[in-house]
Amino acid sequence: MAQPEKQRSTIRIYLDILSATAEEGNAKTTRILQRANLPHDRLMKHLAELQKRDLLTEVNNEGNRYYTITTKGQDFVKEVRRAQSFLSAFGVYI
Repeated sequence: MAQPEKQRSTIRIYLDILSATAEEGNAKTTRILQRANLPHDRLMKHLAELQKRDLLTEVNNEGNRYYTITTKGQDFVKEVRRAQSFLSAFGVYI
C-alpha cells in the first residue's frame, strides 16, 4: 500500500510560488497557479503574505495583474535552497 503524500510546508509553497515567478519574469496569477499547483483561494492568501514580506511585488499593466519577485525574494529562494541542500545531507527534507 502506498503511503499518503505529506502536505507541503508553508516554506515549500513559498519556494514554489517564488520559483515560478522568477522563472516567468512577470507572472500572471494563472501561470503561478499552474506552476505552484495551488487552488486560487490559497494562492491569493500566499501572494498577499509574500507581498507583505516584500518577497513579491504586484504590477498592474493595462488591466493585467502580474507578480514579480523582488531582490529580497531572490535572496530567500537562494537561502532556502542552500538550507535544503544542507538538510538533505542529513536525510531531512523540506
